[in-house]
Amino acid sequence: MNEKDWTILQTIYEERNITKAAEKLYISQPALTYRLQQLEKEFGTMIVARGKRGVEFTSEGEYIAQYAVNMILQLRNTKEYVQNMGQEIKGVLRMGVSSTIARFELPFILKEFASLYPNVEIHLKTGWSTEINHMLHKEEVHLGFVRGNYVWPEGKYLFREEPIVIVSKDPIKNIKDLPKLPRVNYETDQSLKTTIDNWWQETFETPPTINMEVDRIDTCKQMVLMGLGYAILPSMCLLKDEDVHKIEITKKNNKLITRKSWLLYRERSLSLSPVKAFVEFLKEYPNA
Repeated sequence: MNEKDWTILQTIYEERNITKAAEKLYISQPALTYRLQQLEKEFGTMIVARGKRGVEFTSEGEYIAQYAVNMILQLRNTKEYVQNMGQEIKGVLRMGVSSTIARFELPFILKEFASLYPNVEIHLKTGWSTEINHMLHKEEVHLGFVRGNYVWPEGKYLFREEPIVIVSKDPIKNIKDLPKLPRVNYETDQSLKTTIDNWWQETFETPPTINMEVDRIDTCKQMVLMGLGYAILPSMCLLKDEDVHKIEITKKNNKLITRKSWLLYRERSLSLSPVKAFVEFLKEYPNA
């Protein structure tokens, strides 16, 4: 059993489908099936059971697949640490980034970082902050950008804190009129949704008039720009030259309600030169 076999087992374990796993690995389905059968002969046990909906791992197969995942992780970590034993800042930097930060902040950050460290290869994954947090715990990434507050026992740096704002194409003369005005809602992570919902319940006695539901914050903003309703957004999503009106929302004590962005990382990852360089770079990055 070698590295290629580990990758095969990991991919089948993730996809739970031979056809999809073969496509992801860029090999033919018969070749993948043959190799899986050879592994079953090698271990003297059935690894997967095939069904109409894909494959299910046997208890023995689960154990073997987890072994493969652990071996891939150990090999990758060993390669990265060996690459970073010299003085030059080079190697792979694996990061997971909240989709909002990836859309509105990250391109500017990476452009400047790449100009300073051209020999660093960046592997990027994006998703909800909960997904990024999960990647960190599984050690799939060296560091992660998340939105909202997460319990993390290791390296943690507050990268951004921006106000949450009511955004509209035309001025809203009186905030008390909000429940009667059309609102564009968008899918977001639970922490932001809870923050906005709590503010609304503390401020108004009636629910909002939601006339449109969209799946992305980008789409929501475009609807607002077309005058189809107002939205409540983190101000990171707004560009300086966009023609919109903004009202910052506050608690009853007039304290601003904000959205925080954090950089999370494992302390031992700082022994990798790209990780250490990026953390130090970000701490010097303009916090505008």
